[in-house]
Amino acid sequence: MSGNSGCNCLQIKNEPILNLTNLNLLVYMNIIEAIFLGIIQGLTEFLPISSSGHLVLFQKILGISAPALFFDTLLHGGTLLAVLVVLRRDLWNLIRRPFQRLSALLILATITTVAMALLFKDRMEETFASGRWLGQAFLLTSLALFVSEYLSRRPGSARNDAEMDWFDAVLIGGMQGIAIIPGISRSGFTISGALSRKLERNLAARFSFLLAVPAILGALVLQLRELYEISHFESVNPAASEGLIMGISPGALIAGTLAAAAVGFGAITLMLRIVKERSLIGFAVYTALLGSLILLDQSFTHIVF
Repeated sequence: MSGNSGCNCLQIKNEPILNLTNLNLLVYMNIIEAIFLGIIQGLTEFLPISSSGHLVLFQKILGISAPALFFDTLLHGGTLLAVLVVLRRDLWNLIRRPFQRLSALLILATITTVAMALLFKDRMEETFASGRWLGQAFLLTSLALFVSEYLSRRPGSARNDAEMDWFDAVLIGGMQGIAIIPGISRSGFTISGALSRKLERNLAARFSFLLAVPAILGALVLQLRELYEISHFESVNPAASEGLIMGISPGALIAGTLAAAAVGFGAITLMLRIVKERSLIGFAVYTALLGSLILLDQSFTHIVF
């Protein structure tokens, strides 16, 4: 690719937004790579181990400085499809009875998340996108999982959906808002918030994944808006936006999306069973070890960071 200047980058309003020299993996992505990324997205989106944290980690390990936006949008669409399929009965019940108590609590939790995103999203992205605090964020996820398991097993009966109140919804929505930070798991923090309030374990998982629907939809809307802007801006290289959006083969796009949907379906099903019948300690140990290894690398070995 060649342009009219020495800067080989895309620009909107004269501001560079993407360095094209780092797009080789994206433009020539094959089906196996797409499936791999789809599997990672499907797993980490719903297991309490942080999808954004693993994305930053893989970017550092593989040297990828920017994701393919169109492909990333399709992966989110695949994970959304997984939620809709697994929780179809809950969602259909909400559609049939839109003014029920659970609907109001989900709306309140979503409003809390949106408010936090509007207030702190830019600042958090500037602070945490470099991965400098990734290890600490993974450790915070681990701590939340450990503490919530302890609090959920306090004496006394668990609370059902009829006993869930507005404070529970605000707390869980706030926990989801904090999960903007890479390394902090959205599902881990929302489930931990619910368990710490001694909500029934099945309710904690179901509420977390139902709350994921507006969150993923919001991310999709933002990505589609960005795609629209990219497809209409003037570039130093007119072929650049086409390469960004169309560089991945249709087969790879389809394979990655289906992989994200299929693995996401399995991850949600598995999590519903684990939360209900077992504990989250295994995930807490994993994120603690991962966070510790990242801190070790950042402080001493510098292999990745």
